[in-house]
Amino acid sequence: MIRWGLTTMRLAASSVALAALLAVSTPVLAAPVATAVATAAAATQAPSQAQPLRGAPVSELIARVDIPWQRFQLENGLTVLVHEDRKAPVVAVSVWYNVGSKDEPKGSTGFAHLFEHLMFGGSENSPSSHIQTMNAAGATGLNGTTWFDRTNYFQTVPTPALEYTLYLESDRMGYLLGQVSQEVLDLQRGVVQNEKRQGDNQPYGMTYYATLEALFPEGHPYRHSTIGSMDDLDAASMETVRDWFRQNYGPNNAVLVLSGDINEAKARELTEKYFGSIARGPVNTPAAAPVPTLAAPVEQVLHDRVAQTRISRTWAVPGLGDPDSVPLSVGASVLGGLASSRLDNVLVRDEQTASGVSAGNQVFQRVGMFSYSAMVKPGADADAVAKRMDEVLADLIANGPTQDEIDRVVTRYASQRIQGLEMANGKASVLAEGQLYSNDPDFYKKELAAYAAVTPAQVQAAMSKWLSRPVYSQIVMPGEREAYAEAAAAPSGATPTPAEPIQRVARDAAPAIGQVSNVVFPAVERAALSNGVEIVYARSTTVPVTRVALEFDAGVAADRADRLGAHTLMLNVMQEGTTTRDSKALAEAQERLGASVSVGSSMDRTVANLSAVTTNLQPSLALLSDVVRNPAFAPAEIERLRATRLAGLANEKTQPGAIAGRALPPLIYGENHPYGRSFSGTGDEAVIRSLSRDDLMAEHARWIRPDNAKLFVVSDLPLAELKPQLEAAFGDWRAPSTAKGTKAFDAALPQTSARIVLIDRPQSPQSLIYGGQVLPVSGTDDLLTLTTANTVLGADFLSRINADLRETKGWSYGVRGNVSTLQHRSPYIVNAPVQANRTGESIAALIGQYERFLGADGVTAAERERTVLGDTRGLSGSYETSFQVLGALRSNALYGRPDNYQETLAGRINALTAEQMDAAARAAIKPDSFVWVVVGDASVVKPQLDALGLPVEVRAAEAPKPAQ
Repeated sequence: MIRWGLTTMRLAASSVALAALLAVSTPVLAAPVATAVATAAAATQAPSQAQPLRGAPVSELIARVDIPWQRFQLENGLTVLVHEDRKAPVVAVSVWYNVGSKDEPKGSTGFAHLFEHLMFGGSENSPSSHIQTMNAAGATGLNGTTWFDRTNYFQTVPTPALEYTLYLESDRMGYLLGQVSQEVLDLQRGVVQNEKRQGDNQPYGMTYYATLEALFPEGHPYRHSTIGSMDDLDAASMETVRDWFRQNYGPNNAVLVLSGDINEAKARELTEKYFGSIARGPVNTPAAAPVPTLAAPVEQVLHDRVAQTRISRTWAVPGLGDPDSVPLSVGASVLGGLASSRLDNVLVRDEQTASGVSAGNQVFQRVGMFSYSAMVKPGADADAVAKRMDEVLADLIANGPTQDEIDRVVTRYASQRIQGLEMANGKASVLAEGQLYSNDPDFYKKELAAYAAVTPAQVQAAMSKWLSRPVYSQIVMPGEREAYAEAAAAPSGATPTPAEPIQRVARDAAPAIGQVSNVVFPAVERAALSNGVEIVYARSTTVPVTRVALEFDAGVAADRADRLGAHTLMLNVMQEGTTTRDSKALAEAQERLGASVSVGSSMDRTVANLSAVTTNLQPSLALLSDVVRNPAFAPAEIERLRATRLAGLANEKTQPGAIAGRALPPLIYGENHPYGRSFSGTGDEAVIRSLSRDDLMAEHARWIRPDNAKLFVVSDLPLAELKPQLEAAFGDWRAPSTAKGTKAFDAALPQTSARIVLIDRPQSPQSLIYGGQVLPVSGTDDLLTLTTANTVLGADFLSRINADLRETKGWSYGVRGNVSTLQHRSPYIVNAPVQANRTGESIAALIGQYERFLGADGVTAAERERTVLGDTRGLSGSYETSFQVLGALRSNALYGRPDNYQETLAGRINALTAEQMDAAARAAIKPDSFVWVVVGDASVVKPQLDALGLPVEVRAAEAPKPAQ
């Protein structure tokens, strides 16, 4: 709550001081901290900085961003956009409705989002779940989303399924309500309320509500969150839901985009055929939403079960299309969005009083929200951090950004836009947004032009104009949460006066889906550098982008059991400075090139990734090479990143997923097994505190070396043009004289039996259930039959366990059970977030589903057909992007698969029988060996678990330790 009493006067005073700083102060920013060179002898001296790498002019990048389109409108007002792209036999179908949470009247918050869920329940002439029917049609990227300004529904389908998809989309646009029963409404009400609990249960999960209520006055359309309140969701009745549909879901209030393997003539024919008969509805004219200004600075102190204090400042600012919107977005990037941002350089790199910072301008149709924040480093003075972050903003407003900072922001933005053009649905979304919000599908070009033309003076003026007004400041401190507003046991909307029956409208039967051709995977080529490093290459010419993955046989499993976290800390430090570029210079170099260089790890592999526009490939490869081959391991950077890691570990102890993810692996693998640790690889606090510079350098020498590496590349350039550039970057790299690292997987696995480990996390409105076992299979085995069977059992939206807990009982937002494929012995892991008062019943239901499926109630003929059709038809949309192709190259290598593996899948899946699927599942999955980990409020959950008859061990959630 917002407190105005004496307790918060000191805090409010700091907000007044901020306003004064923004008006008159011009503080001098501290210089970035010096980093050390790689050699121990020069460890206290800053590296001699390499000459900046230069890329192509921004104008050249922007010229490559183009989405040709045609537009027409049906007589009923439906606007249709068509983008023809024949790169693959798929079409993205995206429907955007001009209605969102800002259009909800008082007492009906959350209705737009609730209705999004109802739209997936089937329609009058297709009563099955929309997800079920579209999955069988081979849809990929199938989903719907709701935000303040719109509700959208999208999927990418094989071309032979397009007509079928348009039939279904038109049926739920024009003929939905007869399928929405009181039972369906009550079920989806429960699902949405569990989605709300899942978000609220996270650290800082309640803070966005407070921000909206503080910034926007009563009655303002943007004052309430999209998810809504429990009370309003409880009150949703059949009549209010029907009215929402009738008022907002007419064709004249929608935009349909078809992007991919289609032309305008065919689009006209099909849309007229399936949508033309739908009657017009009312036109939603969004309510006026002026940009509010607070009468005086407001500062609010909240408490949550968090490990770090977070300080944030937020203003309401203009929305999309306002001339100040782009300058504010650029200013936010300079302030805290770039990796080399002002806040990063001062608070994170130099003074090291914050473990993380951010800034952004969240742009909506009518308004925006400009905010910046800092995570206070444990042990640091929060008031001093708040003062310093405000000084950094004040300096930026007083003096403006440099042209170089703006150029880096714009280059990064243009590069991201180019890379976003690979997916048919990505392009559809860009066109739909422009049409819906600005009546101009080419609005993205105007926005790009505005970015390219923005000047330091424009950024300075916009920030001075809008950020000199009173600010809303929020401080979230560790402590007890306030009482949680739960849903009613008997929602009022569940027992209304019965609604009048809907007169259904019969249509012709849905069209058949044609024969879907097999996926054509790009040809795989191989070569080698002069030092023996193998190159695995495939070509993708959709966009001028090159992706490189330099992979090492290491991963989280490379850590010794007594040195957990050493490998990933070494990788973190690698990215924060080389012998000729310190942390800031590395960040700036990526921004100037529009490139992304990152180093990370899975359980089995470590990878240095590069994503770059091909125009800037040569300098981008030089940067990747520098990061991989020449890390400085500067002492100052090691200490900074050590503190950041310790703060991260403290935060993990407040996050339900991280708590469960750290607890389960050692319970099923044993603590000495390479897989018996958190899959995040963040490690152990004592180890992180003890690691020396020599330890990290030795870790690098063991694993990051050419005789342990393989290059995977997907590019629009042919291999013949790529290879000389790869050779220049890595060909002269030689392995050190020290021994290469090895991993041992011979540790004995514990014999597990069904039991529960309850980790007490008080004040949790939801429980997170993890359950699992180690399977008798490895990733290098042929797992296709097992994973296909598990699609029916646990992995799919339509799986037995999700259909039960979400779609029948409404106790969860989503439940999955997956074969987590690793190179060696792989685990089966169930992930089930459920409402707290249904925790015990949920585990009982899960156990029952597994026992029945693995007993006499295996794969049915209908499930087998649905799964086989969906898995085979969906292949055409599964390798649409260079990122997807790169992932396939890497997984084929890791699991020992042939280069044409993806092209063999359809035939093999089609040949599977239900009996084969049942046999594979029954041989591998043993629910009586599952260890269940539950993270929840023990005072609520423990009695429920005791009733299950399984052994229950209760552990207290480990308290976060100070990072210093």
